[in-house]
Amino acid sequence: MKIFQREQRSLFGEILDWMLTPLLLLWPVSLALTWLVAQGIANKPFDRALEYNVQALAQLITVQNHRAHFNLPQPASELLRADDSDMVYYQVMGTRGEFLSGERDLPLPTEEDKTVIGVVRLRDDELKGLEVRVAYIWVRLPLENAEPALVQVAETREKRSVLATEIIKGVMLPQFVILPLAVLLVWLALARGIKPLSQLEERIRARDPDDLSPLDDKAVPMEVAPLVSSVNDLLTRLNDSIATQKRFLADAAHQLKTPLAGLRMQADLAQREGTSTAELKQSLQQIGRSSIRATHTVNQLLALARAESSGAVLARQPCDLARLTMEVVQDSVPRALEKRIDLGYDGATPGSPGVQLQGNPTLVKELIRNLVDNAINYTPSSAARPGVVTARVLADNFSRTLLLQVEDSGPGIPEAERELVFQPFYRALGTDADGSGLGLPIVLEIARQHDATLTLTDAHPGQPAPGACFTVRFVSTSPEGLPS
Repeated sequence: MKIFQREQRSLFGEILDWMLTPLLLLWPVSLALTWLVAQGIANKPFDRALEYNVQALAQLITVQNHRAHFNLPQPASELLRADDSDMVYYQVMGTRGEFLSGERDLPLPTEEDKTVIGVVRLRDDELKGLEVRVAYIWVRLPLENAEPALVQVAETREKRSVLATEIIKGVMLPQFVILPLAVLLVWLALARGIKPLSQLEERIRARDPDDLSPLDDKAVPMEVAPLVSSVNDLLTRLNDSIATQKRFLADAAHQLKTPLAGLRMQADLAQREGTSTAELKQSLQQIGRSSIRATHTVNQLLALARAESSGAVLARQPCDLARLTMEVVQDSVPRALEKRIDLGYDGATPGSPGVQLQGNPTLVKELIRNLVDNAINYTPSSAARPGVVTARVLADNFSRTLLLQVEDSGPGIPEAERELVFQPFYRALGTDADGSGLGLPIVLEIARQHDATLTLTDAHPGQPAPGACFTVRFVSTSPEGLPS
């Protein structure tokens, strides 16, 4: 039950509803219980008076000539005198059911009550259209084989109703004052209880937009501390994200500045007076290379942004790692031939057991392509000594492990730089290969989204050209596509 209906949920209103609704529902229940208790309290003194009267009348029954007689003296008749508000009736019946004295029309009790002799019983009944309270007793007389005599005293219920009403008034009237006071106190206590939330809101609103420092969780109640802690965690992650974005934008601007400056310089050279055809052709070649480099950098930036933001957007599906790797190798063959590099594939065949993984095929293919492009870029090659790049897929059905390896015959990466190469825009020292420094960060991000691990080792340890071997360890799936 909602006492206060609102379009938007309010914590104050919710708590107030849950506190006042039971209070207002229990109030009429309390009044009903009070009425029942008042009736019982009002009946007790008058019931005791009836019991006394019926016992007094029972003592007036005598036995004369083997018959029951009843004689009501004047003092005893005073006991049954009617007062201003109620009428009192009595009835005495003999051992043979004959009427001895009193009111003939007073209803008789049930026959089952004859089994209880000498004990006063009470019941509610009706006489001449009026509700009465009846006290009665069965009396055993010293007559042989005689039924017990019956004595009844009945009284109308006016005094009882008046007393019960007075008790109810005495209880209800203070409640009409206490209930509004209780509602007011609940309102004030609740308003004071949620005041720390309002103060917290004011502190947050008063903050500078650039202020992402944690909130003080010591200045709030213990129940609000987890909420403040969660907000602080969000602020920390937001601060780190903004710092990463700022650093990323600064690095991206720096990386794009070089090819764009080259484009402008070559365009200026081509526009000079007296430029020969050979010089113009050379400038156009430089412009082409710079535009290719700029385009590659922009594509890598877009790929990295897509990899960082697609984890919660793109759905996963079963992927054949062997088939995706072979497609990337086939697409990269022309570029490898241009650089005189022996590019090949080794390992499991598409469709074989254990080569399935649960992931996004577009991102997985981007991961493979960046590893292969990186190997081609940094592997020296000549006609006399061609470089070798191998992509390999290995499946271990026993441990449900799926490995992707891309190794080359290049100079390798020193151990001191193996963690640095996964940072955006970092390029190993002593290399003049074209690249933006974004390929490996893209690989790392995509591997993280697929719960895979990425390691870097020497492809040929101990040799003058140890090469580099990148290993991505996936969790393979069952033939039905479910994780094992």
